[in-house]
Parts: sequence; structure tokens; C-alpha cells
Amino acid sequence: MIPSRYTKKPVTIEATRLNWVNIHDVAMWCGGTLIYGPKGELEMIVIPTLEGTMTAYLGWWVIRGVKDEFYPCRNDVFEATYEQAEEV
Repeated sequence: MIPSRYTKKPVTIEATRLNWVNIHDVAMWCGGTLIYGPKGELEMIVIPTLEGTMTAYLGWWVIRGVKDEFYPCRNDVFEATYEQAEEV
């Protein structure tokens, strides 16, 4: 068997990088749950995704995909995969 080659279709998504200032708003946007650490500090958001529950940490990106699904993405993966789209 010889595999064929494919190119990923270009798609525009919505995303925001998770930080201390926007963590509550991002959780509301994606339907996530805020998770607090043992000292009461916010640590992460648990997000329901099409693949099950996933976690987004501070500095990660939360993405809304083409089917209005949400999922987290590490910053290094986001930067290697996406570039900012021109506003319309």
C-alpha cells in the first residue's frame, strides 16, 4: 500500500489565549468549568469537547472550531498551526 498525500484545507477559527484577566469570560464562552488549586487560586478550565473533557491551562489557547465545538490548544502548537486572519 502506498499512502496518498493530502493538504489540510484552510479554515478560519475563533480563538483566545487564556490568562488571569479573561479566565472567567473564556470559561463562560466555551461552557467550561473553572478549577481552583488547593490554595484557592485559579489553575485551569475544564472544557467539554467532541472528544470528551479536556483541560486548558493559563497561557494555552481555547479554540472554537468550524462546528462551534471548543477545544484547548497548547501555545507552541497554536503558534505552529495558526496565523492571525485578516479582519473582515
